[in-house]
Amino acid sequence: MRKVNIFDTTLRDGEQSAGVNLNIVEKIEIAKQLERLGVDVIEAGFPASSQGDFQAVEAIAKTIKNSSVTGLARSITRDIDSAWEALKHSEEPRIHIFLATSPIHMKYKLRKSPDEVLKNAVESVKYAKQKFPIVQWSAEDACRSDRDFLVKIVTEVIKAGASVINLPDTVGYITPKEYGELFEYIQSKVPNIDQAILSAHCHDDLGMATANTLSAIEHGVLQVEGCINGIGERAGNVALEEVAVALHIREDYYQATTRLKLDEIKRTSQLISKLTGMVVPGNKAIVGANAFAHESGIHQDGVLKEASTYEIITPELVGFSSNRLVLGKHSGRHAFKERAIELGFDLEQEKLNEAFQAFKELTDRKKEITDDDLFAILTDKQTDPENVRKYELESVQVQYGTTNIPTATVKITTPENEHIQEAGTGSGSVEAIYQTLGKMVEGEVKLIDYKLQSVGSGKDALADAYVKVKYEDIESGGRGSAQDVLEASAKAFLNAINRAIGTKENVLNKVNV
Repeated sequence: MRKVNIFDTTLRDGEQSAGVNLNIVEKIEIAKQLERLGVDVIEAGFPASSQGDFQAVEAIAKTIKNSSVTGLARSITRDIDSAWEALKHSEEPRIHIFLATSPIHMKYKLRKSPDEVLKNAVESVKYAKQKFPIVQWSAEDACRSDRDFLVKIVTEVIKAGASVINLPDTVGYITPKEYGELFEYIQSKVPNIDQAILSAHCHDDLGMATANTLSAIEHGVLQVEGCINGIGERAGNVALEEVAVALHIREDYYQATTRLKLDEIKRTSQLISKLTGMVVPGNKAIVGANAFAHESGIHQDGVLKEASTYEIITPELVGFSSNRLVLGKHSGRHAFKERAIELGFDLEQEKLNEAFQAFKELTDRKKEITDDDLFAILTDKQTDPENVRKYELESVQVQYGTTNIPTATVKITTPENEHIQEAGTGSGSVEAIYQTLGKMVEGEVKLIDYKLQSVGSGKDALADAYVKVKYEDIESGGRGSAQDVLEASAKAFLNAINRAIGTKENVLNKVNV
């Protein structure tokens, strides 16, 4: 049974998804959950791209102990130096260097000849190897590259010290058969390929990322790269949970396994969806809400008689449960803390107290408190940055009627600890709230995106709102959870403003939020 390493790039390639903007606190929480999931390598970011990315990679490198942490770098000295400064304190420092090798990229993007690209690749790997014990080298756009040139450059970068070779399908162009043949060709033609591990990195532009990744594994690849929930640039990366579960269910065919704790998949998916604001489609394989739902009468009859008639994956395998009642109105602080720990949260006392208070308030309005409810409360508190000036929602009231103009009355506490109240109108209830809040905060605010989903099911389910705003030239995402959709929407709007303030202060002060 071959062991396949899981290289998660949710925090780097995943964050390049349109509209995703994570702060340092949120990135650390995701990294900690990826570590619990059992990911072998966490690509924490691109240290040379910005001060914020550098700080996040450095913080994750210092936090994570049971997964290797890596950072992306171009084939230039300053990128490699930046990556080393961010990663030198990690348990197993490694770097991921990339350089384009396809004719179209070399001609139009790099404007270099193949010989110049080869020289650049070798020099950068040699330089990185002086600092990093593990150097991964990627041939960007490998699937549209000349195969003989690939053989030549891969041979030389292995000689220079690269121990992981990644041949990515950068634009989601290749087919499963062709991808498998590419790896076969490299293994048969590169004389020193036994000194390196081959890695696959697939994008989903043509909807073939999972099939391509599994084909690569069939043809000798021992590392696969992707993102939880399949997020990423354009149509996204391969969904790592799909690959891991496919290898588990079809172990007889692939003869390969991973070290992922499959029952942590749902929790990981849920956390990433909540923090990125990217809703998981209901029909998404493995983690979608309908993944284990059976509508057809024939299917229902079969499942009731024997689950395996229509279920090749049990919900419990990937962390779905009956969503039982876990805590109630009379549950105490100790029981709440223990359940929080079981759910993977480790809150400081102050935030634990805030979360417990929010839980108690929810029990007054909601009969059954589920794991999903607790997850929403705890995530909001765990990722709420400290030492940042904040706007706080005190109350919101909306007057609405089909023949009346919706009017919102909102009361907030300002960062200067002033209590102010304002009213405003809009074409709908949410717009009335946002128009009102826009008048109450200092500076210009423009709403870019708004999403709303339920947490769990039932008429008393929590609402989870996500917004993206542009506040004083800073784009920021915000989240809010509440039993009432309008309250959740107001909280999300203010959360986005607060995060923008935090980002601005971070830039000005050059300190972590």
